[in-house]
Amino acid sequence: MGLFDKFKKGLKKTREQGITAQMDEAFQSYDKITDELYDELEEILIMGDVGYATSEKITKTLKEKVQNDRINTVAGVRETMKDIVSGIVWGGSYLNLRTKPAVILVIGVNGVGKTTTIGKLASRLKEQGRKVIIGAADTFRAAAIEQLEIWANRAEVDLIKSAEGSDPASVVYDTIQAGQARGADVIIIDTAGRLHNKKNLMQELSKISRVIDRELPASSKEVLLVLDATTGQNAVIQAKDFKEAAGITGIVLTKLDGTARGGVVLAINNELDVPVKFVGVGEQIDDLQPFDADAFAAGLFGDD
Repeated sequence: MGLFDKFKKGLKKTREQGITAQMDEAFQSYDKITDELYDELEEILIMGDVGYATSEKITKTLKEKVQNDRINTVAGVRETMKDIVSGIVWGGSYLNLRTKPAVILVIGVNGVGKTTTIGKLASRLKEQGRKVIIGAADTFRAAAIEQLEIWANRAEVDLIKSAEGSDPASVVYDTIQAGQARGADVIIIDTAGRLHNKKNLMQELSKISRVIDRELPASSKEVLLVLDATTGQNAVIQAKDFKEAAGITGIVLTKLDGTARGGVVLAINNELDVPVKFVGVGEQIDDLQPFDADAFAAGLFGDD
C-alpha cells in the first residue's frame, strides 16, 4: 500500500463521518456561490476541530481566491478549498539526525500512543540502516517500561531501563553512555507525560535536556510531541503547553485512522507553526507514515 493509499485509509472516518462529508453535503446543496455557502463551510470547519482562527483564515482566503480567480461554480470553490488546505498543512518526515549519535526526545501525555510511536520510529530508522538504542526515562510507570521493552524487542533494538521510580535523567545518562559505547546512530528517549503539573514537567524536561547537552553538546536533537488525533482541540491545547515547556521541533499525530477529527491537522499547523512529521494510520509496526501535505489534502477530500 502506497503513501497516498495509507492516508486515504487513515482519513476514511473523517471523509465519511467528519468535515469532508459535511462539506460535500454543503457543496451539493448550493447551485450558486453565496455568503450562506461560506458561512456554512466555516461553521463545518469550526465544528470539525479545525478551530475558530484557522477556520476563519481558510474561509477568508477562499473568498479572496474565488473573487480574484473569477471562479463562478460551486465545484470550482471545492477545488480552490482543497488547494488552500494543501497550502496550510505542511511538514514531512525530515529528522535532524546529522550527527552520530543524534538524539530524539519523545514527549506527550500518557495514553496518546507515545510508546507505540517510539517502537515504530525505531523500526523505521533501523530499516534505513541506522543503529538505534532506546532509553526508558518514563520511570514513573512500570507499565510504560514494560510496554517499551515489548516494542524494542519487536523493532529488534537495544533498550536501556532502570527500576520504577528511578531518576529519569540518570536513565538518559546511562542511555547516552551505552549508545556511545555501542556505536548507536540514534538515541531515542521516552519521557513521562504528566502535563497536569506543568512546573514539574518543565523542570524534568529541562534536567533531561541539560544531561543531553552536557554529554552530547554537538549532537543533533529532535523533540517530537506525540498527540492523539481522537482528542481534537484538546490535542491543540496540549501542543501549546508542551511547546511552551519543551521547544518541540515536530509533531507525531497518532490514531488518525480511528477518528473523524482529521481536521485537527489544520489547526496544529496553522496555530502552532510546528511541522507534523509523522502520522499513525494503523496498529502495525509499519503504520507510522511520513506526513505528506498533498497526500493528506487529497485523502481528506476523497480524491483518487
